[in-house]
Amino acid sequence: MSVQRLLEEAVANGRAVVHTLRVDESAPGARMLVWPNGERTGSLGAPALDEIVTQDALDLLNANRRETREYPEHQARVFIEPLLSPPHLVIFGGVHIAIPLVTFAKTLGYRVTIVDPRTKFANRERFPHADAIIPLWPDKAVEQLEMTPSTAFVILTHDPKIDEPALKSVVGKGAGYVGAIGSRKTHAERFRRMAQHGLSTDDLREVYAPIGLDLKAETPEEIALAIMAEIVAVMRGGRGGFLRDAFWRTMGDAIADNTQTT
Repeated sequence: MSVQRLLEEAVANGRAVVHTLRVDESAPGARMLVWPNGERTGSLGAPALDEIVTQDALDLLNANRRETREYPEHQARVFIEPLLSPPHLVIFGGVHIAIPLVTFAKTLGYRVTIVDPRTKFANRERFPHADAIIPLWPDKAVEQLEMTPSTAFVILTHDPKIDEPALKSVVGKGAGYVGAIGSRKTHAERFRRMAQHGLSTDDLREVYAPIGLDLKAETPEEIALAIMAEIVAVMRGGRGGFLRDAFWRTMGDAIADNTQTT
């Protein structure tokens, strides 16, 4: 299948891919697709150039940034354009908080997948609006999922048999967000145990835990709102603070001066 046809199918099916195109005079129009797992389709004209551009393409995919880069040693100039899949929320644990969380995510345009080996929690009756339900253990479920910067993982079960394999399966794999529910004490104990799974302290710093913005949430719906708000903030590069505070930090002196002179 041609590069163009594969590119069209990827876009139509919401698959992440990086489109690379030579724009120099040596091989104008040569194209290559780089997939999130590092595989590639097509060629830019030289195996060594393909290798270098593949790594650059993956870096730009993770940064969600397009660039035109020069490769003087190959007399090449390449336009690199990541095409991300739509935002995807993967929820480990079909618990009560997951129900309003699915609603918020769908309202915001996310695809939603529920992962839980317990079919009494992972079923269509509880989650009629989820795009997919995978009744498998986390490590097996993740094998079916594409992990990109537009993927957010939320771990909600409070069950170490599910939570810890889920963390091991997604931390450090290029997701845009990884969050886990639980108290500070729960996370301290969980993170100590995660060393047995080969995760370092630096790996665990990626995890948003305790999960959610500090809304003083109490009900399942409020907790789900706090979680979804944090996901949006992280994925958009926001800080989650009060915009009022930012306003007064930047404009307070000017307003005070104006008030004093009027």
